[in-house]
Amino acid sequence: QVQLAESGGGLVQFGDSLRLSCSVSKNIVRISTMGWYRQALGEQREPVATIDANERTDYSGSVKGRFTISRDIISNMVYLQMASLKPEDTGTYYCHGWYLGREYWGQGTQVTVSS
Repeated sequence: QVQLAESGGGLVQFGDSLRLSCSVSKNIVRISTMGWYRQALGEQREPVATIDANERTDYSGSVKGRFTISRDIISNMVYLQMASLKPEDTGTYYCHGWYLGREYWGQGTQVTVSS
């Protein structure tokens, strides 16, 4: 079992920055891939950024160059640094991880970007 807990969401303005945090109950060195997904109201959940065990990162085209995913293996945290936020970045952001062939989700944190 892996528990994921997001924090850091909120209401920001166009162009602002925000950092999301995900606390992981397991040693994240043992988790193959961690990532952030988001879901806008009425839309499908979509991947935003992932980071694997070798620190390789991948981003969706809509956030590349603005968002940065990172992890801290000492504190078992995963972060999503978001810059130059746009209204279309609004949604619930979920932390996600794969462990022993199962996927795990956090409860989500809301990010709202006003224009």
